[in-house]
Amino acid sequence: MSESAPIYVAVVDDDESQCRALSRLLRATGIQVITYRSGESFLADLKHPQFDCLVLDIQFAGMSGIELKKQLTAMGSFTPTIFITAHDEPEVRREALAAGGIAFFRKTAPGTAIIAAIQAALANAVIEKKS
Repeated sequence: MSESAPIYVAVVDDDESQCRALSRLLRATGIQVITYRSGESFLADLKHPQFDCLVLDIQFAGMSGIELKKQLTAMGSFTPTIFITAHDEPEVRREALAAGGIAFFRKTAPGTAIIAAIQAALANAVIEKKS
């Protein structure tokens, strides 16, 4: 995607097969991926790179993806965030988008849709940096 600096995306999901599938998909497009099994493990990783985008599962043990996004925002991080879930409920979707999510997908969504959302987030971030 970018010929200069690598693009880093964090995937936070307790489903190992989902992490593996998203990792393969993103790496195939040239994106560097780091996966985490919980919000707490993401926050505990003090050596991770600056992420260009986050892909957060909504529901997992401990802190939810929405809670993680709210905590990151409170800490001053406004990294574009895409939410994924196995259980698409309208109120959860509203809450995720209200927390600052830029997109919301079911885990069964086509990979191309998730890639397109990440690419749009990256394009918007470049535009914002220039203005």
